[in-house]
Amino acid sequence: MEAAVNNMAAAGPGGRPTALAGAGSAATAAALAATLGLAAACWVVSVWQMTGMNMGTATSLGSFGFFIAVWAAMMAAMMLPGAAPATLRRAQAGGVRAVPLFVGAYLAVWALAGVLVYVVDRPHGTLVAGVVTIAAGIYEFTPLKRYYRRRCQETTSSGLGFGLCCVGSTVGLTAVLVALGVMGIPWMVMITIIVLAQKLLPPIPAVDTLLALAITGLGVLIVVSPALVPGLAPPM
Repeated sequence: MEAAVNNMAAAGPGGRPTALAGAGSAATAAALAATLGLAAACWVVSVWQMTGMNMGTATSLGSFGFFIAVWAAMMAAMMLPGAAPATLRRAQAGGVRAVPLFVGAYLAVWALAGVLVYVVDRPHGTLVAGVVTIAAGIYEFTPLKRYYRRRCQETTSSGLGFGLCCVGSTVGLTAVLVALGVMGIPWMVMITIIVLAQKLLPPIPAVDTLLALAITGLGVLIVVSPALVPGLAPPM
């Protein structure tokens, strides 16, 4: 039904595309290009800012201003690619002018999450990192995770609501990043791939279970034999 409505809206008399449909296509294309372009730029900035900063679990966050700047770039780089479908839906519903406010509110939620990270995170040992990773793996099994993942794929009315749902969906994975080394580019890449897949693909119970078990197993390995996990200790 939705496809039929879209086709009717996109065609004028005799099946010819209308100017309105062309404008809508241009708006969605612009929204997609802007979202992915911003994400790409933030990847460049993040890698530049984080190079040489990773000390594994002993990473110090530095001053509040420095950390928030790094965190904001990281979250934009990691989370915007998966937010592209929601951005497109927002552009279709409200026009391209609605996109900056939507994306800005979405990233503001992640910036506030960074404030919480700055308050609670301190250099820590591998035991803490392992326990946090185990907890994150267990969270992947919970109905709360499934609820927020579903809402994250559906919610587009506001960037604030979308951001809150996506934080709820990825809170465990974000905690893993912080616990294992918030300035660790390899961890950042790995978690970005997982987040992107969970935002774009429908839930597949077997795959989701394997992922949860893998995260939990990584946590157990960190607790039992942290030397086997690269990147946890400061580089020599």
